[in-house]
Parts: sequence; C-alpha cells; structure tokens
Amino acid sequence: MALFFVRTLFILGCAFISYRTLDVFFSPLLSIIIGIFVGTVIILFEMGMKKVSLRGLSSSVFGLILGLIMAKLISDAFNLLPLNISILSLLKLTLTLIFCYLGFVIGLRGKDEFNIIIPYVRLRREKETEEIILLDTSIIIDGRIHDIYKTGFLEARMIIPRFVLKELQQIADSTDPIKRQRGRRGLEILHNLQQEMGVSISIHEEDFPQITEVDAKLIKLAKLLDAKILTVDFNLNRIATLQGVKVLNINELANALKPVVFPGETMQVRLIREGKEYNQAVGYLEDGTMVVVEDAYRLIGQEVKVVVTSVLQTQAGKMIFTKLER
Repeated sequence: MALFFVRTLFILGCAFISYRTLDVFFSPLLSIIIGIFVGTVIILFEMGMKKVSLRGLSSSVFGLILGLIMAKLISDAFNLLPLNISILSLLKLTLTLIFCYLGFVIGLRGKDEFNIIIPYVRLRREKETEEIILLDTSIIIDGRIHDIYKTGFLEARMIIPRFVLKELQQIADSTDPIKRQRGRRGLEILHNLQQEMGVSISIHEEDFPQITEVDAKLIKLAKLLDAKILTVDFNLNRIATLQGVKVLNINELANALKPVVFPGETMQVRLIREGKEYNQAVGYLEDGTMVVVEDAYRLIGQEVKVVVTSVLQTQAGKMIFTKLER
C-alpha cells in the first residue's frame, strides 16, 4: 500500500512538472498527459527491475564509474594531439560510450566476486579475523551440533542461508512422516540453540536464482563470505573441498575421536547379526564402530571375547576385523 502511494505521488509530481515546463509548447491538458505518460513509463521500468539485486546494481555502478575514469584519462591523452575540435569531441564521446559500456558489463558479470558492496563489507581491526560457519540442512537435522556447541569447540559466527531454512521448512511440511519428523527435529534444534544456549544465529538473505541445487548455492555463498561449511553430508564435503571451500564434517570428527586399536588387542563385543561373508558375525562398540568376527555365526546374540586382526579405515567410518579368542 505504501509503495502504491509513493508511485501515485511520483506520477502526480511528473504531471505537475510537465505542466509547468511544457505549457509554453503544448496545451495544459496535453502537458499533464505527457507528464503522466512519462511517469508511468518510469514506474513500469522500475517494476521490471524487480529481479535486479542490490549487489548486481552496486557492482554495475562501480564498473560504470571505472569506465568513466578510464575514458577521461584516455581522452585527456588525445588532447595532446593536433586534432580538430569537432573530431576531438566526437572521439571523447565515443570513448566515453565504449568504456562506460565495458565497465557496466564487466561489473555486472563479476557481481559475485564484488566484495566491496555493503552486504560483504567486513570492517575489522588489522589482523583481527572473524570466522564464519555456514550450516547446511543435514547438520541441523543431525542434531549433534547442539551437544558439540555445549563443549565450547564452536565459537565462530553461525549463519543459516535463507535457502537452507526454506529447504528445512519444506522437509518439515512433507507428506512423508519420516521426512516431516526430521524437518521438525531440525527446527527444534535451532530453537534450542537460540533459546537455551543463547547462540546468535544469523539468517543470510542472499540467493542465487541461476543456481538450482542447494549444495551449489551453499558452496557459492561460502566462497563469497570466505566461510566454512558445517555438515555431515559426504557428497557436499567432497564437492566443496574440490572447489577450495573449507568443510567441518562432524562424522570425520567422530571418527577421529574413536579409540585406536591395534592388531593383537582383545575386546568384548556382543554379536548382533550375520556378516556379508560366510560364517561371519557383526557387532558394534559403544561408539558405533563395526566389529566383524570370523567364524562366529553360531554365536550371534552372545557376548564374546575377540582378538583384533586388522583395522580398515573407510570414508564411512572404521571397521575392525577380529577372530574369536582361543
């Protein structure tokens, strides 16, 4: 409603200015009509610029200013040549047009790398750095971030992109009961972080309409903000690392904190199910590490004492291969 009121005032202002300036050449009614027409055209042009972001506009203006400066410098150089005034004026006009166009286009194309505009200015003391961590959907749903934050290991500024929050809300509104439960759990985790622990979590409004995948948007934003991504998504971890973005993966942290075992050590484990190979049985340690026991299929459901034969470290975690103690 306020925008409609402002546009109406603008059209009335255009009509008044046109009436006062063009009444010498046209009739009062025609002057007012011309003013209304011009005001309407400008408003239609403004409505067509809805998709133009402030970041893109800022970078374009910066490129335009740079083009004007370059045109001025080169034009001044031509003043040293014995050229006709008309030719010199035409040359200056041409150079100004060319460099303004090039500057505007280059600034618009490079808007994603333009870090001087307001949303990305980071005013800080010399040698003082502010670490930024972006949260993705998987880490919010996972829930362990709540317990990790309690330990004090995460002291960086937390940011949730708007598109991640939107994806989390879509999961919470899903018709699938499992997805809906996971989404609501994620929203509850965020609420607990803010209310119980007083964590300041900012929501970043930047979106990239030309990019459809949420993971790709997250990596792009991390590059712009020079931020790290906190996740448990293995694929996102790999892709972000390949593109030079630092990733904090809680699963890797959990694997690193698991106790180290060596061949020859003994341990007790309860066998739960059969293994993939013949006569194998599988159990798990308290930290979730899988223990494969050879020749123990008959003992499933019992707690046995085993000897470690080898340890295999995989991307999914650690696997310990054992045999029954004799």
